[in-house]
Amino acid sequence: MDVSELEQLAGAFVGSSHAHRGASQLRTAANQERALLASQGSLPSKGWSEHDVAAFLAKLASMDANNASGGVGVGEREGRVACPLVRRRHFGMAHGMGRSGDLSAVQPKAPGASLAASLAVQLVRDALRIAGLRVRKKDIALLPVATGLSLSLALLAIRRRAKPNAKRVVWSRIDQKSCIKCVTALGLELVVVPLVRVGDELQTDVKAVEEALSHEDVLCALTTTSCFAPRACDDVVAVARACRRMDVPHLVNHAYGVQSRKLCDQLSRASREGRVDAFVSSLDKNFLVPVGGSLLARVNVARGRDRRASEGSTFDLVGEVNASYPGRASNAHVVDVLATLLWLGRSGWTSLLQQREALYQHLHVCASRFCQKHGLRLLRTPGNPISMGIALDGLGLSGRDLTALGARLFARNVSGARVVSVGATSTVDDVRFVGFGSHHDAYPVSYLTVAAALGSTAEDVDLFFVRLARACPDTCT
Repeated sequence: MDVSELEQLAGAFVGSSHAHRGASQLRTAANQERALLASQGSLPSKGWSEHDVAAFLAKLASMDANNASGGVGVGEREGRVACPLVRRRHFGMAHGMGRSGDLSAVQPKAPGASLAASLAVQLVRDALRIAGLRVRKKDIALLPVATGLSLSLALLAIRRRAKPNAKRVVWSRIDQKSCIKCVTALGLELVVVPLVRVGDELQTDVKAVEEALSHEDVLCALTTTSCFAPRACDDVVAVARACRRMDVPHLVNHAYGVQSRKLCDQLSRASREGRVDAFVSSLDKNFLVPVGGSLLARVNVARGRDRRASEGSTFDLVGEVNASYPGRASNAHVVDVLATLLWLGRSGWTSLLQQREALYQHLHVCASRFCQKHGLRLLRTPGNPISMGIALDGLGLSGRDLTALGARLFARNVSGARVVSVGATSTVDDVRFVGFGSHHDAYPVSYLTVAAALGSTAEDVDLFFVRLARACPDTCT
């Protein structure tokens, strides 16, 4: 029944004035749902209440076949869930997303869950626009795997459709195992291009990348924006220009770069001036949801004078990944990001981005003050707008003593800070790295990295430096 009929009938039980008040609340919720759908998925200007978000998700779930009253399912996959707790956790959406052969297709048994997936894509698109990236709806895929495996899926699609005989991935070094394994797990050859040290900062060796791209069997270039200091964002603009000139696909690991306007601007510029087939970003790092999802997208630059710059890519990488996904997928990541963005709204999302930018400045001030007080040095890395490093040579520690510092921080409930010792070696899938963790064979000092990441607070930063002083040797107490 509609709200007006409900109000009229309820008045016989609770009185007309109370029925009217309750009906007004229902109309408010209905109006915001109507506005969301009519806007084609723009973020609501103000975030919804948790109750309204849950009610909307329950309404979507009620559209699915497994929640139909009197429904009879005689197949092997009918959305059956044994544990009520698990059912509530997923709001009754048990059919996942997509159909066999296309992750973006509507699932006939789950029109509500399919609508949730479509709305999530549109809300993410609007959130990306606010962050500084313009993307069309058809150029976003919300994948049910984290960043590393999403990069692998993109590499597979490039090999299948663009360069089936190529197997070399030109990779500007970044010392994170998932960034290595996303290539080696596919049986591809990782061509490691070392970084160059400019002062404290590690930067892209553009000439070496161009040289590596000149070989015939190159599948693509793989660059990175967000990373741990002292590594800077790759020169994605220069690499994109080279890829366009040499007709080589270019994939960008924008893992947690959505939260940085500077990194988004670099990615947009690279897409305008060169070739960027797609970028991959984490949902948990950028939208504060549980680990388990990522987005694959392509910046839209096909407007006016920028139209020709967007013609470097010869196929739809995002569409290819969607269409080649084997089977259905979990929609837990979709429900998580949809609920979060509805709860935040445009004002909440914008505020989070602004708070993170301000937090970086606060972290820089606190780190500088700490270094000055304790005779340490803050590494100068202007090309990294999220992470920064503190050189630890002033502590007089080495080897296990440095490792112990990281352990003492962890014992004091400090997570995320990384102590990197010079000279460490590591072999990852038969690829040997000297100085692993520092992105460089011979970085001159050991250091500690910290980040001003989305969701962190000034209180977190302040308390971190208190605990760091306690964890350090006597020189810092």
